[in-house]
Amino acid sequence: MQAQDLAALLPEVCRLAEAAGQAILPFYRQKSLPIQLKADASPLTEADLAAHHLILQGLQELTPGIPVLSEESGGIPYAQRQVWRHFWLVDPLDGTREFIGRNGQFTVNIALIEEGIPILGVVHAPALGLTYAAAQKLGACKRERTPSCVHEQPIRTCPYAQEPLQVVASRSHSNPETEQFLERLRQRCGSLEVKSVGSALKLCLVAEGSAHLYPRFGPTLEWDTAAAQCIVEQAGGRVTDLAGDPLRYNKPDLHNPSFVAAAEGMAQLWQNLIP
Repeated sequence: MQAQDLAALLPEVCRLAEAAGQAILPFYRQKSLPIQLKADASPLTEADLAAHHLILQGLQELTPGIPVLSEESGGIPYAQRQVWRHFWLVDPLDGTREFIGRNGQFTVNIALIEEGIPILGVVHAPALGLTYAAAQKLGACKRERTPSCVHEQPIRTCPYAQEPLQVVASRSHSNPETEQFLERLRQRCGSLEVKSVGSALKLCLVAEGSAHLYPRFGPTLEWDTAAAQCIVEQAGGRVTDLAGDPLRYNKPDLHNPSFVAAAEGMAQLWQNLIP
C-alpha cells in the first residue's frame, strides 16, 4: 500500500478508534459491570462487544475489500485467513483487567497488516485522553486531548545513554522469567526504574521515549501487539522475538512468541542477557 493511501487512512482510523473509546466510557463509569468469561478464562464485558461492533462496521465502510480479524472474531480459521494480503487486526478493548479495575490503562488497538507486517497502527486510551498513531514511512505521533485543547506531537524512541535504565513491565502478567531478566539487567546496567503499566500502553511508552525496554515473556496474542508495534517501529524502535526477528502476523497460531520492545540501539544490550 502506498504512503499516500496510508496518509489518507490514518486520520480516519484515529477517529474510529476514538469513537470506539467513546462507546466504551459509559460502561467504564458504571458502578457495576457484568463480566463473562471466555473459553480461555479471560474476561469479556459489554464494552468489548460494543467497541467490536462499532469498529467492525466502521472498517467495513472505510475499506470494504479488506477483511477484519478482531479479538472478538478470533475464530476465523487459518485456511480462510492465509490468503489475506491485507487485513485489519483489532483489539476493541485491550487491558480488560485494567478496565475492570478502573485504573484507566486500557486501549483500543487497530492495525493494518500487509503480508504479515503492521503498516498502520492506532492505540487509543479513552480514559486518559491519549491517542498514539503511526503508518509506514510517515512516522509516529501522540495526541493528547484535554478539556481545553488537543495537543499533537511527533514521537521518537529514546536511546539509552546513562543510568537509570527505564523499563516497563506488565501490570497484570508478571512471572519468574520477567523477574530473572530484570535481575540480569540490574547486574549489567546498575540501577533500573521499572514501571508497571497495562495494555498496549507499555509499547507506546517505549515509542514515546518514556521507557527504553519492555520485555514480555508471558502469553500475548497478535491483536495485543500489532498496532503498537507499528508505532514503536515508526518511532525508531524494534519489537522482536528473543532471536531478534520482528514479530509477524496472521500466523496459523495467533499467539505471539516472547518478545522485547526496545528503543533504537538497544538490541545488543538485551540480547546478551537471554540464556
